[in-house]
Formats: sequence, structure tokens, C-alpha cells
Amino acid sequence: MESYEEMLTKARSELPEDIGKSDRFVVPKVIGHIQGNKTVISNFIGIAQTIGRPVEHLLKFINREMAALGEVKKTLVIFNTKLSATKMNERIQMYVDNFVICRTCSRPDTKLHKESGVTIMTCQACGARHSIASKI
Repeated sequence: MESYEEMLTKARSELPEDIGKSDRFVVPKVIGHIQGNKTVISNFIGIAQTIGRPVEHLLKFINREMAALGEVKKTLVIFNTKLSATKMNERIQMYVDNFVICRTCSRPDTKLHKESGVTIMTCQACGARHSIASKI
């Protein structure tokens, strides 16, 4: 009978190389179109759900960063100007880096809450707590 270490070595050698290399957390790219002088994003609510943040919080950040007024109408988000999908994706990634990803363990398992007027990000995976400098 083989020892546990030998069986473990054999099992690891039979695993494919690419296993475990994919990210479990991928931020979806925006899907939208220009309609006249407005930009309509159809998956903004889905993006907010994927990153685990309220739509209003993400929208407020994007409004500030893009210097454009956006509002939720049913399942769409409509901005009052023409916006580039590339710039929108960059700003969403900036939001994720600042408000979602833990600075200690780099996992997206975080929650935001306020303590004495300061926004605190608490990681559910490692327990780290970080204050958020940006005010939204």
C-alpha cells in the first residue's frame, strides 16, 4: 500500500497545469450604446451586483469620476453625455481597486460600513480593516 505522501504526489502530477489559475472574481465589461447625446449602459446593475456594492454607491463614484450625471431608470443607467466604454471600464476598475479589493489579501470579500463618519472596509476573508480615504 502506498503512503499518503506518495498518493498526494501522484495525484498532483496527474492534475492539469492550468487548474487554479483562473480568477474567481472578474469584473464584467460595460455593455451599452450611445443614444443621441446620452450614453445608455444596460449591465450597470449587474456589474454592481458582481462586485457586491450598491448601485447608488458605484453610480455616485462614476458620476464624480466621469464628470457626468447618470441616473438609474428601471434596469438601465443613462448618462447625460457621450461616454467611452474604455474610460467607463477604467473607472469601474478604479472603484474596485479602491472600494472592493482587500489591500492585505487581495480578495474581493469585503464589506463597507461607517464608523464615526469614516468609511471602513472590512475583509471577510482575512479580517483586515482599512479606512477608505475617498468620500462618496
